[in-house]
Amino acid sequence: MGISEIAGKLIGDKRRWRANQARIAALPAPYRTAAGGIQRYLLGTGPSDGDALMTMLDDFADLLEQSAADGTAVRDVFGDDPVEFAEAFKRNYGGSGWIGKEQRRLTDAIDRAEREQGS
Repeated sequence: MGISEIAGKLIGDKRRWRANQARIAALPAPYRTAAGGIQRYLLGTGPSDGDALMTMLDDFADLLEQSAADGTAVRDVFGDDPVEFAEAFKRNYGGSGWIGKEQRRLTDAIDRAEREQGS
């Protein structure tokens, strides 16, 4: 990939990010507040692939815009357990963030230890 292709990709991603954030900023206050919390969680734990992450965030903005337009209560959108909502939501987008990688590393370490002990 050449420098111009990389630059185009970055500019495209920045534009997409800014457009997404503008959509969130335009939401009524309760949805905007909830979006801030959920987005922070998704950015820290969601897919590490930039395209998958942006697709997820765009779909999240779609959900909030539709919920606001329908007058759906915030708690009805996210349920009683917002963490479970966020976990279920991000599972639809494949990939894994740093948490998934660390979970695999931990499992692999215990598997290696078990093999060493069995030898």
